[in-house]
Amino acid sequence: MQYIEFGTPAYRRIFLSMLLGSTVTFAILYSPQPLIHTFSKQFNISPSTSSLTISFATVALAVSMLFITVFSNAWGRKKIMGISLLLTSLVGILASFSPNFETLIFLRIVQGIAMGGFPAIAMTYLSEEVSPKHIGRIMGIYIGGSAFGGFLGRVIVSTLTDFFSWHIALLVLGVFSLIGSLLFWMYLPESQNFKKANLSFGNWTTGISSGLKNKSLFCIYGIGFLLMGVYVSLFNYIGFPLSKSPYHLSQTAIGFLFIFQLTGSWSSYLFGNLTERYSRSRLVSVAIVMTLIGSLMTLSSNIFLLIIGLVLFASGFFAAHSIASGWIGIISPPRSKAYASSLYLLFYYIGSSLIGWFGGVFLSHFGWGGVIFMICGLLIFTSLLVIVISQSLRLSRMEAVQTS
Repeated sequence: MQYIEFGTPAYRRIFLSMLLGSTVTFAILYSPQPLIHTFSKQFNISPSTSSLTISFATVALAVSMLFITVFSNAWGRKKIMGISLLLTSLVGILASFSPNFETLIFLRIVQGIAMGGFPAIAMTYLSEEVSPKHIGRIMGIYIGGSAFGGFLGRVIVSTLTDFFSWHIALLVLGVFSLIGSLLFWMYLPESQNFKKANLSFGNWTTGISSGLKNKSLFCIYGIGFLLMGVYVSLFNYIGFPLSKSPYHLSQTAIGFLFIFQLTGSWSSYLFGNLTERYSRSRLVSVAIVMTLIGSLMTLSSNIFLLIIGLVLFASGFFAAHSIASGWIGIISPPRSKAYASSLYLLFYYIGSSLIGWFGGVFLSHFGWGGVIFMICGLLIFTSLLVIVISQSLRLSRMEAVQTS
């Protein structure tokens, strides 16, 4: 099997394409996040109901990925990813014309289904085509693109909403995403190590079953579920305290605070490189501590301390997610990689939806302090899962040595 090595022209094309693809996907997926406060006021709905623009899209994305995987095994990785990005962008343009909240929610669900073809297949494509010794590095680029995309989508939408309307904001984002999708299709190299499989429900159930029976993989799914849940909870509702005393920030100012999520691009790349020198369990533990400290700092009434907290929180989250997602390709058997990646992202996005929605309940009943209390509790539980997976992998290695 011939892998693509770091520094080659093909590697640089993958680098650019994955940056484009993840930027498009996550710019559109999280673009309504800074508008949750706006939707709550305009449509006279609660914060948790307004956050369904994120939650419903992520649930649809998570569920669709499970079924799209079987088609990618039969039709090819690049084709599925390219079609997914184009459809996502086109539906994004349609969503900008939504006359009411119900229509917007419906189109966000459709958009979530369309998005499903990129994230899980991208992870599988990378694990198949890129040399295993560089997978941490390139996965860091992919995750870094998601950080950049999330920032870009939020800033475009926040700024244009302040100057024009959220309709115009979503339209401009949709057009930019369509251009990025076309460039992705042009630059991404065709799969070289992809092995076509027939469309088979039996293959699908076997792959899903295999991914669910592996204890180590299941722990990683749990880590993704909890990490994404706390990340979305914080950024879904941070606009509420920031728009009030003592901050009184405008929609544009709140949107530009998301620029600090770009530190996630740096941390995911850095921690991805560090996997070549240190254990993944140790690196994930460090990242979780960073996330925990960062969340606590957002309780400060000092805007500068709060900003430092956002930087630490985003850096820790993206570092942990980068390591966990790369772990999937290493632990899962070759025939189960696509299914394991899909299951990881299923749990990941369900965590985004459920915990993200539940954060709104905590906000309504206990204020911002209640949201942070929930986040800290879930991060402590995440660290326990890291301990479990470390022990499980250690036992597996010992058994392998004994049997050999």
